Amino acid sequence: MRADEDGSGVRRCWADLVGLVLPVTCGGCEALDVALCDDCASRLLGRPARCEQGAGRLDRLDGRGPLPVWATTPYTGPVRELVVAWKDRGRADLTPALEAAAMRAGRALGPELGPALDVLPRAPGSRGRPTLLVVPAPSTRAARRRRGEDLVGRLARAVASGLTVAGVPAGARACLGRRGGGRDQVGLSGRARGRNLAGQVTARGVPGALAGVPVLLVDDVLTTGATFAACEDALLDAGAAVLAGWALAATPPPGRSSEAIGRPDAAGLA
Repeated sequence: MRADEDGSGVRRCWADLVGLVLPVTCGGCEALDVALCDDCASRLLGRPARCEQGAGRLDRLDGRGPLPVWATTPYTGPVRELVVAWKDRGRADLTPALEAAAMRAGRALGPELGPALDVLPRAPGSRGRPTLLVVPAPSTRAARRRRGEDLVGRLARAVASGLTVAGVPAGARACLGRRGGGRDQVGLSGRARGRNLAGQVTARGVPGALAGVPVLLVDDVLTTGATFAACEDALLDAGAAVLAGWALAATPPPGRSSEAIGRPDAAGLA
């Protein structure tokens, strides 16, 4: 048994024991006797919308447009609370609802990403669409130890399942890592996030294995875009073709309603 699997089992057992003593509350609004109330759960049911225009760190400043990124819901109010509870308060009971949201996102993104795969160069002798690699943004080792498992990796696997259902061959793999330096991004300003990740994200595995591989990046939250930008840079350096990104939630850009996380006219990869 891997260490992360063992840690996950300990977390689940601990949550079960705590539940015998303390009342269960909604991870989003703290309503009693339910892990996730209907109102908070409904916030995860939206169709993913483009949101990269609100993430300044995704601006490449080299003539290329920012990486297309979709998000399912605004990172505000109850959604912010349930993500924090899931990642940092041991609320493993929220995982099924968040995985379901990720799988729905994969199904919705299939029609957007499929045509992009169709125009990619094919390896000699290959037929059909290439397999889309769904890559989770890496956490620090300290964060993984604290959480007991790779939670974003679970979202990535659910997205890959949804894409496959939508007719887009996909698989998830954690092929990015963080160097020893740097800290968790929580609580850092936009500039500090960029500095914290500078040179810290690297591609793992056999050199050349990612050359030409189409990639969809996945993270739980998009704020400034610093994490997505660092991941994109590492994958591009490894030769991958980074098509887009998806986040469960995105911080609304300044001046925009929390009801809209992307430009109403933004759609597709063009």
